[in-house]
Amino acid sequence: QAPARPPGSGDGDGGLVSGFFQDLIRYGKTKRGEGRQPAWLHRLQVPKRWFTHFYVVSVLWNGFLLARLFQAECLGGSLPSWIQHMQHALGRDSQSEDIGNEHFSVLLALLLLWLHSCRRLAECLWTSVFSNGVIHIVQYCFGLGYYVVLGSTLLCQVPTSSRKGKEFSVHVCWYHIVGVVMYIWASLHQHRCLVILAGLRKSKSGSVISLSHSVPFGDWFERVSCPHYFAELLIYVSMAVVLGFHNVTWWCVVIYVLFNQALAAALCHEFYQEHFSSYPKHRKAFIPFVF
Repeated sequence: QAPARPPGSGDGDGGLVSGFFQDLIRYGKTKRGEGRQPAWLHRLQVPKRWFTHFYVVSVLWNGFLLARLFQAECLGGSLPSWIQHMQHALGRDSQSEDIGNEHFSVLLALLLLWLHSCRRLAECLWTSVFSNGVIHIVQYCFGLGYYVVLGSTLLCQVPTSSRKGKEFSVHVCWYHIVGVVMYIWASLHQHRCLVILAGLRKSKSGSVISLSHSVPFGDWFERVSCPHYFAELLIYVSMAVVLGFHNVTWWCVVIYVLFNQALAAALCHEFYQEHFSSYPKHRKAFIPFVF
């Protein structure tokens, strides 16, 4: 009897489509059957370490947007005309009042997004140890565009009604405090988990000694296989809290992050279970005790 073939390795158009789709949703260690892929699929791969480029783009672009918003809110400037056109297209000009201190909420959320990008860029440069894994060029291009759209989406949440000469005032609400505390808590745990992952490939002196995969332990790894993905979700939720809970647009972003990170976590969890026979049975893939 012929051995079973991995998903995506079948003959014909169905196998090619399946292989292409698998390439789109898998990256790094979760990719399968790379040696059996057609040559044209190999040419569509870029190094996973290029993840760093996402955060370079985010730091530069969202830093620019943050500076423009700060200038508009605190120094009496105005938002770029293209942002105003986007707000008009999204129906934001129908809002006549600053409901729930939204000017300050958006400024704070954009600041948190920029700080998150700065930290992740620093971790990519000086903490993480990337293997020779690859990602699909479509994933790479999407990731670059994602962080551009993300900051622009936040900026479009600023009410179009100007303050007409009124001084910018900071009214710190309870949800700002809750959101920032949640953001710091999730960011600290994400950093700890990334340090643990990097430590699996480093010696005590800090030099890289291996690019192989090992089972991580410590911090949230005791409960889930991918706690850094779970922390990423919590960071986006914290921004939704900072925006006052009622921003439907940002909750749509949170839902996207939920499904995106859950899929990546499920694939990583599957990899660990397949490659390590003694992998802890009690660990979930993404959310502690749930999934």
